[in-house]
Amino acid sequence: MFRDRPTSTTPWAADLRRSIGLFRAFRKEQSEPAVFYGALATDSARQLEGYLHLDGVDMLDVGGGPGYFRQVFEERGTSYFALDADVGELSHLGDISPRTVIGSGLELPFADHTFDLCYSSNVLEHVSDPWRMAGEMVRVTKPGGITFISYTVWYSPWGGHETSPWHFLGGQRARERYRKRHGHEPKNKFGESLFPMTVASGLRWAAGQDQADVLDLIPRYNPRSFYWLTRVPLLRELFTWNLVIVLRRR
Repeated sequence: MFRDRPTSTTPWAADLRRSIGLFRAFRKEQSEPAVFYGALATDSARQLEGYLHLDGVDMLDVGGGPGYFRQVFEERGTSYFALDADVGELSHLGDISPRTVIGSGLELPFADHTFDLCYSSNVLEHVSDPWRMAGEMVRVTKPGGITFISYTVWYSPWGGHETSPWHFLGGQRARERYRKRHGHEPKNKFGESLFPMTVASGLRWAAGQDQADVLDLIPRYNPRSFYWLTRVPLLRELFTWNLVIVLRRR
């Protein structure tokens, strides 16, 4: 099951065409979320197939939300479990799906070594203690299994989410500006449900891992020719947009 790089007739490739396609889908994230998250789910599944065979895998999606990723992963043969702390998010598309757990990513209600794949997409920036959650994800991953973590970088153009680009002037200031302009708080409230995540903090956490081997530290949406960005301190914060950390549990 945990073959390093399974072959595929349509292997995932981090090329410019893929990046442009994801960017076009991203432009509909607010108006047609199913378009963007469906494209992202498909891309994620294809990327993960480079690390392990998904057919027959027990998978946990931490912060899985309403289920945009469920169908894509189940079609590939996974036993898909989702965990989220927000009941409203879980039921956004209707009834809450089977194998869904309401709980906190900071204290996953699962035993050590439970899942072949522990996955999280764009959740860490919404957690007050993100690296504790990352550690929990590694804990519940089986030896030889994969932990896949992806998060939005604060100093990227979309770091402030719906308050962008004003977050460059400060998260609290961007939050207040949004409230005054729209008459209500943003969904992602700086200091409460949105926190500044950096590439540097992810690299430090990965470097300190003693329970898993780091397989990749890459900018999620960029073409492979831009992977060098993660090695340049200032540029990586501005142009990475989203950092992916992939680990194999020891």
